[in-house]
Amino acid sequence: MQANWEHRLLDLAGDIPHPSTRPLFSYWAGDAELENAYDTCNRITRQHSKSFHFASALLPVEKRSATRALYAFCRVVDDIVDESSLAVDVKLKNLDYWKNVVMTLNAPESDPVARAWVDTMNRYNIPRHYAVQLIDGVSRDLTQAKYDSFEDLATYCYGVASTVGLMSMYIIGFKNNDALPYAIKLGVALQMTNILRDVGEDFKKGFLYLPQSELIEFGLTEENISEATINDDWREFMRYQIARSRQLYSDARPGVRLLEREGRLAILAASDFYQGILEDIEKNDYDVFNRRASLSAWGKLQRLPSLWWKMRSS
Repeated sequence: MQANWEHRLLDLAGDIPHPSTRPLFSYWAGDAELENAYDTCNRITRQHSKSFHFASALLPVEKRSATRALYAFCRVVDDIVDESSLAVDVKLKNLDYWKNVVMTLNAPESDPVARAWVDTMNRYNIPRHYAVQLIDGVSRDLTQAKYDSFEDLATYCYGVASTVGLMSMYIIGFKNNDALPYAIKLGVALQMTNILRDVGEDFKKGFLYLPQSELIEFGLTEENISEATINDDWREFMRYQIARSRQLYSDARPGVRLLEREGRLAILAASDFYQGILEDIEKNDYDVFNRRASLSAWGKLQRLPSLWWKMRSS
C-alpha cells in the first residue's frame, strides 16, 4: 500500500506520455560549438560530483554526455539559489531565464550549458514539465528552511531529486510508465542521503531539512543540532532515518528492470554509491557535524563486480 506522500508525488509526476521515437545520436557531428558545450557539461560534472561522473561513465557515450548535460543544468540552477552575493529578486530573475530556456527550448549561443541541455531535451523527448519542477523545487530554498513532517520533506525531495531521476529515465530509456514510481522513490532516497550527510553544513547555512516532528519524537532540539550533540537520542534518530532511506532504495530497485539494459548498471551504481555514504555515516558514529561522509574511488571500484552481477540478474 502506498503512503500518502507517494500518492502526492505521483500526482506531481503526472501521466506523461512514453516517448514513441528513439533519439538521434552523434550530436557533435559537424557542430564543434555543440561538442564544446557538452565538454563544458562534462567538466562541471567531474568537478562537482565524483559519484555522478563515475556512474554516468558506465553509459554509452551519447547517453553519458546527455546525463552530464542534465547534471550541469541542475548544478547551474542550484548554484543560482546558493549564491550568497545575489539578492533574492536577482536569483528569481536568473531562475526565470532558465524556465524560459526550458519552455522555449531556445538557448543563447553564449551559454554552453543551456545549448547542451536544450539539445538533450530535444533529442531525448524530455518533458519540460520535469525541468520546470526542478527549478521550482530548488527555488523553494529561497522561502523555506525547515520542514514539519517527512511528507512535506518528501515533496521537496521530489522537486530537487526525483525530477532528475525522471529526466534521466528518458535519456536511459524505459519500457513504460510503470517505471515512474520507482524513479520517484530513488530520487527521494538519494536526496535523503544528501540531507543526512550534510546536516552540519546545511545548519550553518540556515537550513534544517530534518523533519521537525521526528526530531521532537526522538527528544532532539535545534540546540542539539547547533551544538553538534552526538548522544543516544541522536543515534536512534539517525538509525531511523537511515533505515527508511535504505527501504526506499530497496523499494526502488525493481524499477531497474524497466530501464533499457545498457543503462541499468549506471543506475545501480549511483544507488549503491549513495548507500555507501549511509554506511560511512554509521561507521563514524553518526557524526555528520565534523566530517563529510563519502565513498572513496577505490570503494566504488570494489562495488562494481557485484553490481554487474545484480544487473545481469535484473
